[in-house]
Amino acid sequence: MKKYLASSRYIDWDNPDIMALAGSLSSNADSDVTIARHCFEWVRDNIRHSADYKLNPVTCKASDVLAHKTGYCYAKSHLLAALLRANGLPAGLCYQRLSVADEGAPYCLHGLNAVFLKKYGWYRIDARGNREDVDAQFTPPHEQLAFPIKSVFEADLPEIWVEPLPVVVSVLETHKSYDDVYRNLPDVELIK
Repeated sequence: MKKYLASSRYIDWDNPDIMALAGSLSSNADSDVTIARHCFEWVRDNIRHSADYKLNPVTCKASDVLAHKTGYCYAKSHLLAALLRANGLPAGLCYQRLSVADEGAPYCLHGLNAVFLKKYGWYRIDARGNREDVDAQFTPPHEQLAFPIKSVFEADLPEIWVEPLPVVVSVLETHKSYDDVYRNLPDVELIK
């Protein structure tokens, strides 16, 4: 579990602003579930999804997501992992492979998190940001993610990663505007 608590280049929870926010989100919390809920809801509701709001700059590091209050799902998951880890909760990164337009190819990765809760074990949460067609919630032990898997070429990838996938980091660090990222969303090939 130790590795799921580490600070790193992209999940830089030792940043003073992240530590301050993590502390405020956990004050008066009576359990790890309450702390995780507060962190999840804060990121989901206060960090605007770059594509939904057509916002720049493109962010990747958790501290940059917090500073600019915007990020793609991947970047939002980096901030959520940082807030959870700063509060001593093991947290990792998870991915789904989804249709970009909900109609088959092209496909892309979607970033979300898993947090380890004493009562439930690993629990996946998706702080992507809600909108009319998205209703992600924190309801352990039941998952309520942003997007269901709808086709054979979509998938819930089973891994819980300590660090972001290199293909995700590459896209976020190479492209300088939200629309460039959207035109180049990261993907992985599935072995069927």
